[in-house]
Amino acid sequence: MALEQIKMPQLGESVTEGTIEKWLVSPGDHVNKYDPLAEVNTDKVTAEIPSSFTGVIKELIAGEGETLAVGEVVCTIETEGGSAEESQKTPAAPEVKEEPKQQETPASAPKVDRPKNKNARYSPAVLTMASEHGIDLEQVEGSGREGRITRKDLQKLIDSGSIPTAAQRPKESHPESMTQTEAPASTPAAPKQDIPSLPGDVEIPVTGIRKAIAANMLRSKHEAPHAWTMIEVDVTNLVSYRDSIKNEFKQKEGFNVTYFAFFVKAVAQALKEFPMMNSMWAGDKIIQKKAINISIAVATEDALYVPVIKDADEKTIKGIAKEINELAGKVRAGKLKSEDMQGGTFTVNNTGSFGSVQSMGIINYPQAAILQVESIVKRPVIMEGGMIAPRDMVNLCLSLDHRVLDGLVCGRFLARVKEILEHISKDTTSVY
Repeated sequence: MALEQIKMPQLGESVTEGTIEKWLVSPGDHVNKYDPLAEVNTDKVTAEIPSSFTGVIKELIAGEGETLAVGEVVCTIETEGGSAEESQKTPAAPEVKEEPKQQETPASAPKVDRPKNKNARYSPAVLTMASEHGIDLEQVEGSGREGRITRKDLQKLIDSGSIPTAAQRPKESHPESMTQTEAPASTPAAPKQDIPSLPGDVEIPVTGIRKAIAANMLRSKHEAPHAWTMIEVDVTNLVSYRDSIKNEFKQKEGFNVTYFAFFVKAVAQALKEFPMMNSMWAGDKIIQKKAINISIAVATEDALYVPVIKDADEKTIKGIAKEINELAGKVRAGKLKSEDMQGGTFTVNNTGSFGSVQSMGIINYPQAAILQVESIVKRPVIMEGGMIAPRDMVNLCLSLDHRVLDGLVCGRFLARVKEILEHISKDTTSVY
């Protein structure tokens, strides 16, 4: 027999850690290759860890609720092959050599040597937990890789009752550093709200995916300076064209061609012409992505998922409509995979589906912008020559990361999207 390790996989771009939400196996269980072992929650997605081997679960290294960095061992599996002596020796090595290193790292690193911009090392889950409990992260020693603070570190402090707050932080003895000490290096944590439950109130437990959404939204608002702009678009011809083909299209293809597919196609085309909009902030540089992968928001009763249409600029309106239909079906059937949510470079959100006419979206971190497609509303519009006519109008609302994007490029981008949409008609556009 041989002992193999299952490690925390990277479940998305920029994902550095995951939390074991629920174990699906126990020690002694026999599993086949690709069988799910555990449900893992990250700041981007709730997914399953598949087994890389066929064998028997030997030990669950991580407990439920424990957060581990990508690459850390979560469990061990005993597989066929090798010798019994080798399988006994294999687990002994990490137990003797690795654990002291993790204990020594935070103890041997003086606090004064820790980077001032440590906020960049905080995961969204840690930021959220610190905010809820009023924990000053500058006073916390991490037990994770390279001294990283994990949720487990914060939970120990909460359980012990000795929570370090900003008010307790000691001031430096050097006069020249007192100003830096008094000014927090990161956004101060808000104390946890003690809201009493009165008769008739309903307490709703926060699920893992809801915590992940909260963490990612909090990170986006804390790190990205949001700006907002809106443009009005006349889509009368688009509505007329789509309505004229929808029944025939549904009979032929087996799924609906929605208005949203036209908007996604127009955005993808404009992104190709304005590649700066397809960028991400990376600290010391801006990364302009080559692939145009459109993230779309799909809501369920209790969560919001953001699957991705890959290479949307290369797809037809029919191809985009088909993918929207398939991804939405996966979300509602609970079959969305982590790879379905990876690689997004720009988000288009169909807020008009529930009647919204104007909204300001929170950017899907680490992307640089999100476009809200609002409800199409028939309104009286003054046309050329002063005549008033009923027209189908829609608002497109753009939230942008002002570190990456400025008003000029965003204005030109929106104007181009408007131009594309207003020139869609039966005579000029094909869905195929």
